[in-house]
Formats: sequence, structure tokens, C-alpha cells
Amino acid sequence: MAQTAIKTRPRQIDFSHVLVIGAWGFAMVIASMLFLYVGHLIDEMLHTPPTFMLGLFFLGLLLCIGRLYKDAWDRIPKRKPCR
Repeated sequence: MAQTAIKTRPRQIDFSHVLVIGAWGFAMVIASMLFLYVGHLIDEMLHTPPTFMLGLFFLGLLLCIGRLYKDAWDRIPKRKPCR
């Protein structure tokens, strides 16, 4: 019986996760700045201290972090239960 050599390919690095994290970082900055600006406009219209500005800023930040966490959690491969 002749033995055949099995060639192994070098492991390729998957950069899609890095791109997704970078896109989430970009979306987080854009959303938080947009919410900050809208809150500033609302505060100017109502002549209030910067409550809406800070509230909407943190709301946008928390929403983006929550979506990032959900996206990262969905990317984890699920293990099959052992019997």
C-alpha cells in the first residue's frame, strides 16, 4: 500500500470580523454624534439645560453597544448538546 502525502494548506486569516468591528465603531461614532446634535437642537428649542443632549447621546451609545454585543453573540458558533 502506497502512502500518499496529504498537503495541508496554510491557514488563512479571516478579516471579515475585523471589518465588522470597524464598521460598528464607525456606526457608533456617527450615531452618538447625530443623537448629540439632535439633543442639542431640542435643548435650544425648549431653552433647557443640556439634558436632552446628554440623554440622547447616551441612548445612541447604549443602543450601538447593545447591537454590537448582539451581533458578536450571534457570530459565536453554537455547540450541539451532548447526549
